[in-house]
Amino acid sequence: QVQLVESGGGLVQPGGSLRLSCTASGSIFSINDMGWYRQAPGKQRELVAVITSGGRTNYADSVKGRFTIYRDNAKNTVYLQMSSLKPEDTAVYYCNADIRDYDASYRYREVWGQGTLVTVSS
Repeated sequence: QVQLVESGGGLVQPGGSLRLSCTASGSIFSINDMGWYRQAPGKQRELVAVITSGGRTNYADSVKGRFTIYRDNAKNTVYLQMSSLKPEDTAVYYCNADIRDYDASYRYREVWGQGTLVTVSS
């Protein structure tokens, strides 16, 4: 069994910054891609940023240049550094990871965190 836990969300003013963290735990053999998604009320969940096990990244156009995704493999943690936040960034942010589980014959499991709320408002 593997799981992800997010932290770092909260209320921030427009133009401010937040750093989200997501840590994987459980029967982890290895982790491939990790990513951040977000979902605002009435909208579909969208990909914000993704990072591969080798460190390659990709970003949604709406956040490129403002957000940075990075990971610490020794800590099984992925981060999302958010700067120049806008009201339209308000959403629940979810961590996602593709994790090889040694309790499941080393097969990959797609795992989601429970989400952390980011509210950008003055």
